Amino acid sequence: LETFKDIRQVVFDKTGTLTTGKFTISDFNILDSTISEEHFKDIVSSMEKYSNHPIAQCIAKANTTPNPIAWTALEERKGVGLFAQDHEGNRYVAGSYQVAKTLTPDASHSVYVLHNDQLIGTIDVEDEIRPEAREVIRYLKSRSIKTILLSGDRQEKCAQVAAILQLDEVIAEQTPEQKQRKVSELSRQVPTAMVGDGINDAPALAQATLGVAMSDAAHVALQSADVILMSNGLKHLNLSLGLGKHTYLTIRQN
Repeated sequence: LETFKDIRQVVFDKTGTLTTGKFTISDFNILDSTISEEHFKDIVSSMEKYSNHPIAQCIAKANTTPNPIAWTALEERKGVGLFAQDHEGNRYVAGSYQVAKTLTPDASHSVYVLHNDQLIGTIDVEDEIRPEAREVIRYLKSRSIKTILLSGDRQEKCAQVAAILQLDEVIAEQTPEQKQRKVSELSRQVPTAMVGDGINDAPALAQATLGVAMSDAAHVALQSADVILMSNGLKHLNLSLGLGKHTYLTIRQN
């Protein structure tokens, strides 16, 4: 609690922290005319059901397939996507723009699906900003605390959220390793709090002056954090900062 009084900047993850993390699918776009919509959904849901990422869970739940594909190999690369291979040796990828950047200049989609290194379709999802996020950011700015958005998501989506909430800085398209290094660097400059909720946030939370996790965060994030905000959401972050300040004042007074 005492550490809160020294915090001069707060770094926020985007998905599940500033936003609710409750995604809905807004569009499927199949680019290969030889693949039916049903088969495309079979491919994607058969991969995404093995990931705990909020976007993956949204896609898997929305497309419970009666014809799941059995994979001989499947690997999840954090911050990149899922890589799978079927019994016939076909390779499939479902991931961020990073997996398709050599195949298309269009970086506007949420998920890119590849078959044998060819782009066969994209998926768009929507997320909503937490209702209390605006008030939290206003409070921090009133205390002259710098606010930073640090995310693995695309620059365009991060910039949209930052503009709505009037954040001071945006650092987008970061891998978990890059996020860890960035938080470590920021914490060396001035006392820094990192607020996150996912598996990808755990290393960064551990590097911050003060790691803050949401109560519904992934277990590894809860283990890495110094503080857990109870009752879901960000609404207790301001309370924590105030408690830290007044705890220190009480100690000094005593």
